[in-house]
Amino acid sequence: MASQHQIDAETVEDYQRDGAVCIRGAFKDWVDTIAAGIERNIRNRSATASDIANGRGSFFDDYCNWERIPEFARVVRESPAAELAAAVMQSRTAQFFHDHVLVKEPGTQKPTPWHQDIPYYFVDGRQTVSFWLPIDPVKEATLRVIAGSHKWDRMILPVRWLDDSNFYAGEGDYLPVPDPDQDPGMKVLEWEMQPGDAILFDFRTAHGARGNMTSARRRALSLRWVGDDARYVERPGRTSPPYPGHDMKPGQKLREDWFPVVFRS
Repeated sequence: MASQHQIDAETVEDYQRDGAVCIRGAFKDWVDTIAAGIERNIRNRSATASDIANGRGSFFDDYCNWERIPEFARVVRESPAAELAAAVMQSRTAQFFHDHVLVKEPGTQKPTPWHQDIPYYFVDGRQTVSFWLPIDPVKEATLRVIAGSHKWDRMILPVRWLDDSNFYAGEGDYLPVPDPDQDPGMKVLEWEMQPGDAILFDFRTAHGARGNMTSARRRALSLRWVGDDARYVERPGRTSPPYPGHDMKPGQKLREDWFPVVFRS
């Protein structure tokens, strides 16, 4: 496949070292498409949609809608995302896992808790990447990541965002949820962003976000990708997203009829 969006070696090195990078303007031509898709998703919510703000503002989230939201399907298949994903993962392929819409309305106090994505998923591997694509300017409510956390030996305890309860049993198998603002040994990366910018981060990278106490909406689309070494794994309980009836076995690659390979080098 011909290259459409080059990424330099330094960016790949930063991603491999820190577990996250910010790429400026990579999706500037896709902002209107993403915005239209988010609004369509809000009007046509799936059964997995929720509002996790506990009545103080609105923090809407919904996922796995790309096949029924035409704007999202276009972004997955036609935007630079797949090629950029393969580049930072250092993978020959980029296989699409799922989409996730996250909208914090003005005055929403609820922060996005510090977490890693990988414990919630039924996939494991070193070649993974999540894109965080805001379509509004963000300053205070931007994504925050803990540099190097993708290399930690143990994973952070996954919790339910609504009430911070444990997602699985076996709390002792996980690290406690960190508070990097109180730990000088942890380096937090965050970027002020404009529509069209993108943060790319490893599924294992610890991340979170403050509440949105501004007077403007904070709309973002996440796109999750896996590479050559990704394999299905079993978790202690129901994963998020659950994908019932997938029939995959531990050690298998994700089935391509459900999770398409969008880029091959």
